[in-house]
Amino acid sequence: MDWRDQGALLSVRKHGETSAIIEVFTENHGRHAGVVRGGTSRKIAPILQPGAQLDVAWRARLEEHIGSYTVEPLRSRALILSDRSALAGLNAITALLGFALPEREPHPQLYRQTQAMLDLLGTNEAWPTAYLKWEMALLEEMGFGLDLSGCAVTGAIDDLAYVSPKSGRAVSAEGAGEWAEKLLPLPPDMLGPGSGDLGDVIDGLKTTGHFLMHQLAHSLGDKPLPEARARLIDRLRREA
Repeated sequence: MDWRDQGALLSVRKHGETSAIIEVFTENHGRHAGVVRGGTSRKIAPILQPGAQLDVAWRARLEEHIGSYTVEPLRSRALILSDRSALAGLNAITALLGFALPEREPHPQLYRQTQAMLDLLGTNEAWPTAYLKWEMALLEEMGFGLDLSGCAVTGAIDDLAYVSPKSGRAVSAEGAGEWAEKLLPLPPDMLGPGSGDLGDVIDGLKTTGHFLMHQLAHSLGDKPLPEARARLIDRLRREA
């Protein structure tokens, strides 16, 4: 069994004395693990940095085996490492992908969205807004997408200000009425280009976080969300 693909490195852990087990989010084979022989060597270890874009060839005797990788670097995305906030964003992305994605299941649309998101980190100041939309895309891909097309109460498409924590549908200010305090925020950044205001992004992450925790994580056996996401939010709050 063998194939060749490209993907973003999600995680690395030592295996034995000289090898490493890596997980890569590939375009055609999803989140896929394999052993890199000599992965701790001076030649290969610098290549195996989370977020790096790799060309990988996987081989195993049987499909159900973990198999082995040979890797070639395509892009290091090294700019991220010099920006603490962008690095926090990278860690949140790779952790959430490892948390949410079933093994070996292709998600080509999310793969393309993730590539675009990773390329923004460290190169574009608007990346926090893009990250918020990436979390929305992750929820959508996992089957827990939000419906922000119109008010669940009045049917209006204007003045949308909240999200129902139960249904994930938008609610207008008029439709919310006295229940507004029990609803989740719907900042402009979740509906369109937005302003890029970090306060709005943090409000949006409160909403996506609710569904990541109570729907996605619940479907996975109530596993706790990766701490890397909380560290990113803390970082954004300090900057805001």
